[in-house]
Amino acid sequence: MDTWVWIVIIAAVVVLLLAAWAVVQRRRRTQLREGFGPEYDRTVDETGSRREAESELEQRQKRREELDIRPLSPAARDRYMNQWRDTQARFVDDPGAAAGDADRLVQEVMRERGYPTDDFEQRAADISVDHPRLVENYRSAHSIAASHERGEAETEDLRQALVHYRSLFEELLETSDTEGMDAGR
Repeated sequence: MDTWVWIVIIAAVVVLLLAAWAVVQRRRRTQLREGFGPEYDRTVDETGSRREAESELEQRQKRREELDIRPLSPAARDRYMNQWRDTQARFVDDPGAAAGDADRLVQEVMRERGYPTDDFEQRAADISVDHPRLVENYRSAHSIAASHERGEAETEDLRQALVHYRSLFEELLETSDTEGMDAGR
C-alpha cells in the first residue's frame, strides 16, 4: 500500500478514538451532572475547573462505596422521630438551642447509619453522594447555626435552619412519614 493510504488509515483511527473519548467524557459529565444536581455546579464553581470538580465528585462516589451505610432499625427510627419532635417543640422557647439540637441529631443519625461525622466538610461531601439535592440545605443550616454562635442569626434564620435540617433528617431516616414533624414549616 502507498504511504498516503496508511496516513489516511491512521488519521481515521485517531479521529475515531478521539470521537469515542469525547463520547465517554460527555456521558461521564452527564452522569455526574444528573447524579449530583446542583452540587455539580457548586463544585465546579468552588474548584474553578470542570475537570477538577468531576474528579472530586468521582472521588466522593468511590469513598461512599467504601462506607457501610445501613438503614436504621424501626426502633431507632422511632426514637429519632421522638427526639426530633422534642427538638421542634423546644424551638418555641429556645430557637438557638433547638437549631443546635437539630444539628447534633442529624449527626447522630448519620453516625448510626454509618457515615463518618468528624468533619463538617467531609460529612457534606459524603451526604452529597446519596442526597445531592439536600446537601446545600445542610450547608445552609450549618452556616446559620455558626452565625447563631457568633450572635448574628435572627429567629427567622434559625427557623429556616431547622427546616433545612429537617429535610435532611427525614431523608436520613428513610421515611416519607412526616406525621408529627410538621411544626416549624
